[in-house]
Amino acid sequence: MVIKSLIQKKDALTTVKETVTLEEALKTLEDSGFRCVPIVDESGQIFRGNIYKMHIYRHKSQGGDMTLPVTYLLKNATKTIPIDAPFFKVFFNIKDLPYIAVLDENANFYGILTHARLLAMLSESWNIDVGSYVLTVMSTGARGDLAAMSKILAKYVSISGCLTLDAKQDEIVRRTLFTLPAGIDENTLNECVARLERKGFRVAEIDDLQSGQPLRIDEEI
Repeated sequence: MVIKSLIQKKDALTTVKETVTLEEALKTLEDSGFRCVPIVDESGQIFRGNIYKMHIYRHKSQGGDMTLPVTYLLKNATKTIPIDAPFFKVFFNIKDLPYIAVLDENANFYGILTHARLLAMLSESWNIDVGSYVLTVMSTGARGDLAAMSKILAKYVSISGCLTLDAKQDEIVRRTLFTLPAGIDENTLNECVARLERKGFRVAEIDDLQSGQPLRIDEEI
């Protein structure tokens, strides 16, 4: 399970029971500093949805009844994923949410996966701490292109990371980002670039991970 190690389990979370009032929920939010917390049933096993501080503030500013149950302003009741969800489903379901609720095999509330933890995991795929350069290589996306590019690079370096963008049927150009390991000298870098371009793969951008500066930028990408 790709996401299990990223989940914050419910026992470590700040939550509110579905029977508390809006006033009580607001105090919990203010005391915790969170802008949103999960709402659970009395047993703590069932995820009901989320309560946002901004929605309570808006309700209160408009003279709303603060003794109403917190479920009155419940949001995101269906925004959940199973604990064994594939990564792509997690990625596209979390979108603009601060977190998404995770349910166990029995559909009980297991915990949450935050947007921040997901982005941190993605950033690790760049291997910034152990990488040297990122090459943005353009291709047609034809069958065998990725294998061909990887084979060229593998003659000179190991590949620390790989990410493909624009992977849609109607895209005629595809960008593949290769992260090269630390210790690559300029001669080796130039040889990699030359070999790729000799085989018809345009290296549109080269980023130096250590300096944070681009070595090459093609304005057409």
